[in-house]
Amino acid sequence: MTIKTSLSILRIVLIVTSLSVGGSPFAAAQNSGNAPAKAIPEAFKNQEMAAQITRYEVKKDDQEKFQKALKEYVSAALSNEENIMAEAYFEKENQAVIWLFERWNNQKELEQFRKNSKAKAVTIVAKTALAKPEKIIYVKDLEPISKKEWRRASKAEDNQLTIMLFVEAKAGTEENFRKLYHIAMPQFRSEPGVVTYQLSQAEKDATQFITFEKFRSNDAFQYHLNFPPIQPVLDYLNTSIKKQPFQDGIHHLIEFAPLIRE
Repeated sequence: MTIKTSLSILRIVLIVTSLSVGGSPFAAAQNSGNAPAKAIPEAFKNQEMAAQITRYEVKKDDQEKFQKALKEYVSAALSNEENIMAEAYFEKENQAVIWLFERWNNQKELEQFRKNSKAKAVTIVAKTALAKPEKIIYVKDLEPISKKEWRRASKAEDNQLTIMLFVEAKAGTEENFRKLYHIAMPQFRSEPGVVTYQLSQAEKDATQFITFEKFRSNDAFQYHLNFPPIQPVLDYLNTSIKKQPFQDGIHHLIEFAPLIRE
């Protein structure tokens, strides 16, 4: 069975690329005091940990330059003791689309880091490299994991497979979805081929969820698809989301930063 076919049977949750906050994630680093920073969503302020996903669409001729700047940003973030995780990927099917995932101890520390020279460098490159404005998605982790767990790496001999799925739940079914994952998550994370498995919910819309999953190989992913605890989640995804098939929201990601392996 090919990866593409396998992905057609996948389960998981949702994120919505239309759910986004405009403006550069590094804008705070460029504010002189005369231009106010973008407001942080109220729900986000109530969450101690700052977690966000940023989507970039980069012009073909600028992809190498932009990836280099983002690599340096990720490296600098990971060396900051207030950072929990920072990773960057491009999409397997469209390398122009780049995703930055980051989590910090709190919003203040994230904003402070954006004054870093590496963050400013990304802002500068983005001015000419992006095909369209970046999108920021503020999220809250459900069943959160520790910094140590976030930084767990695949082994050098692994062929890491990273998957993200965006879906939108039908209003009124969100709590059922959370309950299903509350039961299933410990079992998913105990699978021998799972490196990272995280469910998140968008801050501005309770019907939007995000699943981010790393497997050591495609074989590990196949095991997961046939793992009995996944069936209730698949049943939900096939009956209780707004747009079918849910497989349309799958994103297959290729890591380029930090690319650390055990």
